[in-house]
Amino acid sequence: MKRVPATLCARCKGGKLLCGLSACPLLERFRAEVRAFTRMPSTTRVYGATPPSLVVGERGYPRVAVMYNVPPGSFGEAAKIYDDPQGWWGRLSLDEIVRLRSGLLASTLRVDARNPWVLYEKEISLATVSTRPVSSEALLEKPPKPSLRFDGVLKPVGLSAPARLVRVEENPKPPRRLEKAVWDDARAAEIIGELYFSGVDYYTIIRAMSAGLLGRLRARRLVPTRWAITAVDSIVGETLRRGVRENPLINEVELYRGEYLGNRFVVILVPAAYGMEWVEVWHPSTLWTSGAREPVVIINREDWRGRWNYMDGGYIAARLAVLEHLYRRRRQAYAVIIREILPDYYAPVGNWHIRETVRRALQGRPEKYASIQEALDRAARLFKADLRGVLRSLKIVRQKTLETWMQP
Repeated sequence: MKRVPATLCARCKGGKLLCGLSACPLLERFRAEVRAFTRMPSTTRVYGATPPSLVVGERGYPRVAVMYNVPPGSFGEAAKIYDDPQGWWGRLSLDEIVRLRSGLLASTLRVDARNPWVLYEKEISLATVSTRPVSSEALLEKPPKPSLRFDGVLKPVGLSAPARLVRVEENPKPPRRLEKAVWDDARAAEIIGELYFSGVDYYTIIRAMSAGLLGRLRARRLVPTRWAITAVDSIVGETLRRGVRENPLINEVELYRGEYLGNRFVVILVPAAYGMEWVEVWHPSTLWTSGAREPVVIINREDWRGRWNYMDGGYIAARLAVLEHLYRRRRQAYAVIIREILPDYYAPVGNWHIRETVRRALQGRPEKYASIQEALDRAARLFKADLRGVLRSLKIVRQKTLETWMQP
């Protein structure tokens, strides 16, 4: 028997296999528990409209599984809700999101990641970046087995089965700028930046990256969706960070807060040179800390040059939201982001809710304080866990004076 520390599980979230095991036992156990709640179609022919929704797997790369997701029997706007993070936020409960995702069927194709054009020729990749749901048909090799796939980064995926054929039955409608970008022979980072600043839906950009629609024409690849999410967050975030670092400082210490799906966030902005600290607090009895007796705390730091302690998809998603806020204001600040995960968050439904909750928290009216210590004292009272000691250990607090901290 191998006992894995809860701190390692909370950092890994089942995706990095930091424990050295071949599969995450916590995710496997959770999947087994929810299989009874999934429904099994009685046919190998499936009709429906992709919301749109696509997942590219990473196992076996470069020959990867491409999961084209369709809610059987749902068409038009009725299909959109099955994959609509911005529409879900604040409206749907965790139970409702899990129920919706379990209603999707993933028709799985095996594709060489080095040949994304095979999906383009069949209009599958274009359907997954359409501005509206696209009617589709899938012929499955065998009936799907009941299962519900959860991941710490991706949204859950419901039933799946190998597909003999996936047919797109109506014309996809990609955003005009994205349709043009498909033929742009430019670096993916450049195109992603142009699409983002031209107002193309953020989640459409991620799907375009994953479907191999961006980058140098001869070097395009299908990108596993987990990688694509973090890559787009990092690319856009880095572009914003370079602009933010040139801006004047904010005038006061500001505190913002938000909560959704059993996740509580506080963002504190300090009038100091750019940098970030991420505090993630997992209570016992949550998915990644089932063996812990005390809350598990993880801290990640980013310096003025944009270097962080370790790559974490949740932090990169929250970081993007903060950088968007500062970029729009044309201001610079040091940010402390605190995330508390309560036992109510029983199912990992992806990083989208982190990005969206922090975005919306920063749209609210901030509480203002004369000092960082006052803001941290206030933040400590907003959480269920006792974070006073953790917050006193933050780098921003340990600086001797604000003036010395402001030196890059």
